[in-house]
Amino acid sequence: MSGPPPTPPQPPDPLGAAETAGTAAAMVTAARRLVAVLTDRQSHLARLPWEHAARTRWTYLPRPRTGVRLLDVGEVARKAAHRLLATALSRHAFAQAVTIMALEEVLDLDEGGRRGRHSDDYHVVVFGTPSVESGAGPWSWRLEGHHLPVTATLTPQNAGWEVVVAPVFLGARPARVHHARPGGRLVVGPLAAEEDVARELLRALPPALRARAVVADAAPADIHTTTSAHVHTPVEPPGVAGWELGGGAAELLAELTALYVDRLAEPLAERGHARLRDAEVFFAWEGPTEPGRPCYHRLQAPGLLLVEYDNTTTGPGVADHAHTVLRRPGADFGGDPRTAHLPARHPDARAGAAGQDGRR
Repeated sequence: MSGPPPTPPQPPDPLGAAETAGTAAAMVTAARRLVAVLTDRQSHLARLPWEHAARTRWTYLPRPRTGVRLLDVGEVARKAAHRLLATALSRHAFAQAVTIMALEEVLDLDEGGRRGRHSDDYHVVVFGTPSVESGAGPWSWRLEGHHLPVTATLTPQNAGWEVVVAPVFLGARPARVHHARPGGRLVVGPLAAEEDVARELLRALPPALRARAVVADAAPADIHTTTSAHVHTPVEPPGVAGWELGGGAAELLAELTALYVDRLAEPLAERGHARLRDAEVFFAWEGPTEPGRPCYHRLQAPGLLLVEYDNTTTGPGVADHAHTVLRRPGADFGGDPRTAHLPARHPDARAGAAGQDGRR
């Protein structure tokens, strides 16, 4: 069966502007509270013009970043940054996010402190002026650090303010922490549910569909789209379509999709589900199917949704380094018509494709 045709970039959904008015107002309030408690020097780092090139330049790797670092501000400002992040995410996704931040301390312990990782080594930045008043211009904010870049963009629409929270990247290393005794139970695994449900879905497929869902024998070194600013063209091959699934497999596909879409604050998630109601969602798997081996899965509805998950090894032992991303093709960062002609990056151009060291 042929794959989905490339879909033209979709603009932010104006029908959702009224429904997300409360979220937009909450973001304005939280962003204003944050900037109000920053010093002049901190504000200089944390406030940039909307047109700044860094607005669509993001990374989940440990790299120099734009914005003010949470480690360098006081407790009140750190709490304000956390509250701003919470306006974009559901309660369970916010729990995932702060767990990912805390895992930096575990990773630092595992590495003997040689990289100096810290749970407050995250930056926050606001582009433009936080407002939802009539006549105000677009603005955005981002909280970003290792394994946790979340960007929200607010643009004026006829019906109010459109809110796009994308890209949303959540990663984890270690991906799972178990009780130290042999066969010990899972203690911490912020992204374990996503992989577990994807594996259940794969097992639920009949052999012929499973063979088509597994589109590559080896898992990639990283998610295919990495830190591309915009993604418009579906990642190929698509795998299996939702309409081909029946019974338990269809229910598991819906559950997996919801795990990702419901990372967003409730009004935004509701709009996401509404956009997908009549869309075809495709599921693909790359890599071995045995638990503990490096693996990758993706969900995509061309022009509407792209989800990627991969879990790779960072040394001897089981795969224990997970990356996930939720994207809005054509609408990431609020959309940019200047890049409408650009496809997703070819896998060979991935950052870190030369080896696992690029993931860190």
